[in-house]
Amino acid sequence: MKNYQTLSVQVDHDIATITLNRPAKKNAISFVMMDELLDVAKRLRHNPQVRAVILVGAAGDFSAGLDLADLNNPKNLGLALYQLAKPTPSKFQKVCLVWQSLPMPVIAVIEGVCVGGGLQLALGADIRIVSTDARLSVLEAKWGLVADMGITQTAADIRRDILKQLAMTAKMITADEAHAFGLVTHLADDPMALANQIVAQIIERSPDAVLAAKRVLNLSNRPSCRALYQEKLWQIKLMLGHNRKLAIKKAKGAVIEFGKRQFG
Repeated sequence: MKNYQTLSVQVDHDIATITLNRPAKKNAISFVMMDELLDVAKRLRHNPQVRAVILVGAAGDFSAGLDLADLNNPKNLGLALYQLAKPTPSKFQKVCLVWQSLPMPVIAVIEGVCVGGGLQLALGADIRIVSTDARLSVLEAKWGLVADMGITQTAADIRRDILKQLAMTAKMITADEAHAFGLVTHLADDPMALANQIVAQIIERSPDAVLAAKRVLNLSNRPSCRALYQEKLWQIKLMLGHNRKLAIKKAKGAVIEFGKRQFG
């Protein structure tokens, strides 16, 4: 594997471990990181020797979500708006959906903070293992936005009422709550050890049978281009709406009273 700015990638005994490596920013997802994650996924797709992939964050956190400073940079804002406006899936969606298209299982090991885009990235994995002290949130509503990184596909197995509550409140939840809600597969004191244990069981099976299981079961959650488009359409509306500006101020500690609902 090549060297990356924001990732550490190791392949050992046919297991690829991808580490989100921006610890100073709690592994916040920048545009560079999105490009690098997509590049890694492309390389893995064409590597028949890799039997499983583990996604993890550096320094005890999975990811604090999108790097808002990077997103709000004028040179990136236009790119973000283009990604939202184009009719095909956005880069934000692809970086979370791509793991479901890989021919091997992908396991997310979640420790510390896992919020916003970070949680949506983890939801793209086939299996999610969370440490007992982790904190998770569908955080976008805090900033007056909506989760728009393919969550209509990656969270399709989660109870809709639970997902609505999380998306509407932006509540930070504990690992126990995440497990009870069905956001994660397993709760563990040592999530990496459990991930390695599961991988050891998987690689005892035919890689073709493992691939077939992933492909067949993914058909029960067949992607909908219309749903992905609605994620992007609503994000554009919210970004241009007046309550979005108020939400940013409120998130920064200001006492704010929101205006009337702008959209019907």
